[in-house]
Amino acid sequence: MDREEPGADQVAALLGRAGHAGLAVGRVGLAVRGGGHGRCWCSGVTELGGAPVGADLQFDLASLTKPLATATLLLMARRDGLDLEAPISEILSELLGSPWQDVTLLQCATHTAGFPAWAPLYALGPATREGYLESLRRIRPEAPPGVRVEYSCLGFIVIAIALERGGGADVPALFREMVAEPLGIADEMGFTLRVGAPVAAGETSWFVETRLLGDRRLIGVPPPTVDGVVPCDDGNARALGGSAGNAGLFGSAAAVVRLASEYLPGGGDVLTAEEAELGTRCWTQGLQQARGLGWQLAASPGCSAGSALSQRAFGHTGFTGTSVWVDPEDARVFVLLTNRLHPGGRTCDLHPLRRRFHELAGRALAGSEGQGGEV
Repeated sequence: MDREEPGADQVAALLGRAGHAGLAVGRVGLAVRGGGHGRCWCSGVTELGGAPVGADLQFDLASLTKPLATATLLLMARRDGLDLEAPISEILSELLGSPWQDVTLLQCATHTAGFPAWAPLYALGPATREGYLESLRRIRPEAPPGVRVEYSCLGFIVIAIALERGGGADVPALFREMVAEPLGIADEMGFTLRVGAPVAAGETSWFVETRLLGDRRLIGVPPPTVDGVVPCDDGNARALGGSAGNAGLFGSAAAVVRLASEYLPGGGDVLTAEEAELGTRCWTQGLQQARGLGWQLAASPGCSAGSALSQRAFGHTGFTGTSVWVDPEDARVFVLLTNRLHPGGRTCDLHPLRRRFHELAGRALAGSEGQGGEV
């Protein structure tokens, strides 16, 4: 894989400007075509005053967890007879008699279940999986199931608990055994990252969730870190030991590319061609956003794909400053990882940076073809 030195091309200059503008102290960009030829750009430092960023640096991937881990495991569970269109209360009996009893796993995965975008479940009841389900019973729907796309972390928390019930293990173990190890990325992607691994720093305190709790006039504090484990930014995941289905995954840019490439037409080593198509087709025709299973589609208004990607592209962003986009038109995968929340929890808009990155990285990728250097 070619490694670009700072200032060597327009992408390096773009990421350098992002640092000078205070968007994030560390940035890694990776563009790959067809799982082979690729270009990587590293910029900035791992934390304020820290070491220079390297290509193997792992980032808190935040909501990239949804399509990469949870939706992938959901598709694989379907092989064993899991019915995506059955009511979730058939698996999670705690939701019987609640507003969510007739919601399906498919609706959870496409953000059409009616769940609100977020709620601090750890502050509404016991910080356990069973406690989360009990708290969900008291949350009112934003809309009836199937009529509106409302991006929600809660739906993916539900999916993960259902997968754990059926799989007999927690999501981190299922992901490692069924996805990361077969793809050869277990050392570069996973949950509950141990302290000492190369990782981009996050918030120095839980500024964002503290503000959100205050806005909702809720008593409580964000869950603390777990000894020996790099804390993920998401409180609901942190309270469950590092994974709640919506967040908690850490990974390098190369590992993100490796897993996201499984969704290219034809599938890959862990996903079949049918599963890749099911994951990336539009399940929300006529609604506000175009959504696959976990994935956002480039046809969604205002998304971060930009004009350089085709309307068939699919991708996702993460609250910590991460993104991945896959364009099946020419089998290109674009990953941009940043730690925008470090140190003080700033939530600057990264969509303009992402769109420009896709444009410039696509040009660089095309211009370097035939020069050797493969990922």
